[in-house]
Amino acid sequence: MKIAVSAESTIDLPKNILTEYDISTVPFTITLGDITEKDGEITNDKIISFVNEHKVLPKTSAVNEEQFNEHFGALLEKYDGVIHFSLSKEMSSAYNNAVKAAKNFKNVYVVDTKSLSTGIALLAIYASDLVKSGLPIEKIYEMCLARVPFVQASFELKRIDYLYKGGRCGMLALLGANLLRIRPQILVKNGKMVSGKKYRGNYDQIVRKYCIDVLEEFNTPDYSLAFVTYTTAADEIVDFAKQTLYDAGFQKVFVTRAGGTITSHCGEDCLGILYINDGNTINS
Repeated sequence: MKIAVSAESTIDLPKNILTEYDISTVPFTITLGDITEKDGEITNDKIISFVNEHKVLPKTSAVNEEQFNEHFGALLEKYDGVIHFSLSKEMSSAYNNAVKAAKNFKNVYVVDTKSLSTGIALLAIYASDLVKSGLPIEKIYEMCLARVPFVQASFELKRIDYLYKGGRCGMLALLGANLLRIRPQILVKNGKMVSGKKYRGNYDQIVRKYCIDVLEEFNTPDYSLAFVTYTTAADEIVDFAKQTLYDAGFQKVFVTRAGGTITSHCGEDCLGILYINDGNTINS
C-alpha cells in the first residue's frame, strides 16, 4: 500500500526536508491589508515590516473543507492512503475541516498533533519513516497518536505584543514584559499555548538559559531528531541552540525558519527547540 504523509503549511519545513521525507502540504492563507498570499510564499520580513508599520496583525485563514477535499483527492490519485498531521484543534479550525473532508474518502486518517510548527514535523517525519518500513496505515496512525502527548514544543519570545494582539495573553502579562523586561517561555500543553518559566534580562542570555532549562525539564528525549525553529534570531544564538542539542546527544538537528502563519502570531525574535520526549530513539 502506497501511503502519503501530509500536513498543513504550519509544519514549517523547507522544501528540501519536505522532499527528503516525502511530505505533502496544503497552505494556510495570510492577509496583509488588501493583499492575500499563501503561507510559504510570503516572507517573514514582509510580515514583520507590515506589523511594525501598521500596528496590526496579519489575518491568517485555516485550510477549509473544500481545499482539503482537493488536497486529499489529488494525493489519492497517486497514493492508496493518506495520514494527515494537523495544527492543534485548540488553535485552528483546520483539524475539524480536515476530519470533515476525510469522510469523503477511503483511507484518509487525520491526526490532531496538539502542536504547532516543527512539533507537527516531528510526528510527520516519524510517520514517513514508518511508511518506509512497510507498516499498514492503521498501525502507523495508531503509533503516531501514541507519541502526540510527548511532543515537546516550546519557544522563547523577546516580545509578546503579537500574542497580546492575537488574544493569547493578557494586558498584565504585556505590561510585565514591557516594564520589567520579563521574557516568557511559551509551552504547548494539551494543544494550547501557555506561559512557562519567566526570564528577565538580556534576550541572548535568556535564550541560552531557556535551551538548557528545557533539556533539564524534558529529559527523556528521543535523541534521533530535534529542531531549532525561529522567526528571526542572531546567527550566534541559533548556532548555540543547535550545538546545545548536539552536545545533549541528539543525532540530527534541523534548523528551520518558522513560516508565515506562526510568525503572524509569535512575531520576531522567537526561537524554540523541539523534540519528542518519550525516550524512544527509533534510529539509534
